[in-house]
Amino acid sequence: MNSVDTHPVVTAVTARIAERSADGRRAYLDRIRAAGSRGPARMSLACSNIAHGFAACSPADKLALRGETRPNIAIVSAYNDMLSAHQPYWDYPRVLRDAISGARGVAQFAGGVPAMCDGITQGRAGMELSLFSRDVIAMSTAIALSHDMFDGALLLGVCDKIVPGLVIGALSFGHLPVLLVPAGPMPSGLPNKDKSRVRQLHAEGKATRAELLAAESASYHGPGTCTFYGTANSNQLLMEVMGLHLPGASFVAPNTPLREALTAAAGRRIVELTSLRGGAAPIGEVIDEHAIVNGVVALLATGGSTNHTMHLVAMAAAAGIDLRWDDFAELSAVVPTLTKIYPNGAADINAFQTAGGMPLLIGELLSAGLLHDDVTTVAGHGLSVHYRSAPALEADGEIAWGKGPSDSGDKTVLRSAADPFAPDGGLRMLDGALGRAVIKVSAVAPEHRVVRAPARVFDDQEGFLTAFRDGELDRDTVAVVRFQGPRANGMPELHKLTPALGVLQDRGHAIALVTDGRMSGASGKVPTAIHLTPEAAADGPIARIQDGDLIELDAETGELDILVAPEEFAARIPATCDTAASGTGRELFAALRGSVGPADRGATVFGAA
Repeated sequence: MNSVDTHPVVTAVTARIAERSADGRRAYLDRIRAAGSRGPARMSLACSNIAHGFAACSPADKLALRGETRPNIAIVSAYNDMLSAHQPYWDYPRVLRDAISGARGVAQFAGGVPAMCDGITQGRAGMELSLFSRDVIAMSTAIALSHDMFDGALLLGVCDKIVPGLVIGALSFGHLPVLLVPAGPMPSGLPNKDKSRVRQLHAEGKATRAELLAAESASYHGPGTCTFYGTANSNQLLMEVMGLHLPGASFVAPNTPLREALTAAAGRRIVELTSLRGGAAPIGEVIDEHAIVNGVVALLATGGSTNHTMHLVAMAAAAGIDLRWDDFAELSAVVPTLTKIYPNGAADINAFQTAGGMPLLIGELLSAGLLHDDVTTVAGHGLSVHYRSAPALEADGEIAWGKGPSDSGDKTVLRSAADPFAPDGGLRMLDGALGRAVIKVSAVAPEHRVVRAPARVFDDQEGFLTAFRDGELDRDTVAVVRFQGPRANGMPELHKLTPALGVLQDRGHAIALVTDGRMSGASGKVPTAIHLTPEAAADGPIARIQDGDLIELDAETGELDILVAPEEFAARIPATCDTAASGTGRELFAALRGSVGPADRGATVFGAA
C-alpha cells in the first residue's frame, strides 16, 4: 500500500463527490449486486434460449456451457479497417479465444460496435454524428451483453468516443468483471510539429495539396493509434490509471510479441476475475468515486483531451456518480503537469512510453499523494501494488511484471512531481457572463493566455474559414463560432479551424476562439474556450454576441466575459439558426439532438431529458 497521505484537496473533492452521489450510487450498487447474487445468468435461461446461445459452439464448449464450472466470456469489439488504431483488432478474437480456452473458459464474440474516425470526418458532415456515436456504442454494447450468456467481458476499443461508449454500456452490466484490451500506438512517423507546420503553410496557400497530403501520410502511416496525445491516447491512459487495463498495457506497439502476450494475458485474467473463479472485480465496483477522481487527476497531470470533461462525467453518471466541472477545476489547482506530449510539447506518445510511461507517471502521482491507492483494479487491489510495475517478456514467451522505472529517461517528456513542467493541471474551467467553458492551457504559452479583443461571430466553420481566406481576420480577434453544441448539430470537433487560428496568432495578433462546440483532443497553442454552456441553441448568452463586442478570455483567472452593459446585452434578441440537418445520416439523429443534455453534464442522452 502507498504510505503517503492523500492530498487534502483530493480527499475533499472525493468526499464531496461521494456525498452528492450517495443516493444514485447506492441505487446503482444495489441493482448490480442483486444481479451478481443470482450467479451465472445463463443457468436460468430456458432450454430453447441456451440452445440458441451455444448452437454454433464446438461440442466441447457446448458441454462446458451446460454447467456452472467454465466461465463464458463475451468479446465486444470496435474492430474496423477505417481506424488505424482498431485495425490490429482483426486477429484479437483468435488470440483471446485460445488464451481463454487455455484458462478453462469459453469465449464468444458477442457483438461489434460502430467506430468512426474523427480524423476522417473533421470538417465534414459526418463529424456531427461523432459525439452521439458514444451513446450509440453504449447501447450497442448493452445489446451485445443482453443475451445473459456471460460471466465476464473483454472490450476492444481505443479511440475517441469508443472507449467511453464501451464503458458506459458495460456499466449497465456492472456485476460482470470487464477488462479493456488496448491495441497500442503506431510507430513514430513525421513529427507532429512538422505536420502542423505544413498544415499552417497550406492554410496560407504556401504549401500545395500534394505537399500537405505527403506530410499527413508520413504522420499517419500504419496500424496503431495516432501518436499525438489526443482523445484516443487519453482514453488509454485513463483506462490504465482507473484499473481497467492490465498494468503497463496501454502504449505497447501493435504486432509485437509483447503486445500479443499482453492480449493473451487479458484473456486469462478475465477468466480469473469471474465469480465462478472467485474473482472480485466487477466493473461497477472498480469504477467508484476513487477511480473517477484518479482518472481526473491523471488527465490533468498530462494535459489530456478536453473531450474527457464530458466523457468522464458521462462514465461516472453511468455508475451512479455525480462528477462536475467544479471538481475538475478544484483538482486542477493542485495537480502539477508532469508530461509534455504533443500538442503540449514536441514528443509523441512513444517518447512518453520510452521515458518511463505509465508505471513512472502513476508512481509519481502516488508518491505525491494525488492518486487514491485503496482501489480495486483488474490486476488486484491497490494501485501501487500493481500499476508501478512494467510488463516484459520472459524467455518462454510469458509475461513477467517487474518493478517499473524509478526515474524518467527523458525529462523533456516526463518529469517527477517534485520537478513538474507546471505547478497546476493542463485543463481549466472558465466562468463569466457568457456561461461556463473549458480551456486547455498546457499547450498555450503564458503570453497568449489572456486575450481581450473584438468578437467576430460565425454560425458555422465555413464562415470563419471564408473570412480568414478573405483577410478579414488579420487583426486581434476573438472568433465566436456558435450553434455547434450538442443540441444544435451534435457538437462536432472544430479542429479544421486550428491551422488558420495558428497562422493568425503567429502573425502577432491576439487570437482566441469561443465556441459551444468541441475542439480535437489535440487542442493546441491558441486559447480556446470550448464546450460553452448554455449553448446557442438553448438560448445561451453566446446567441446574443454581436460583431465588435469586446470579449475577454483570461485563462489565468478563469474568467470569460463580454464587456457590454448587462442591460443592453440582456435586451438583445438572440440569434437563431436552422439546425434541421439532413444527409450523411444526420436526420437519423434528430431524436438524440432533441433529448441531449448540456456539455457540463456529459452531453449525454441518458437521463438528460
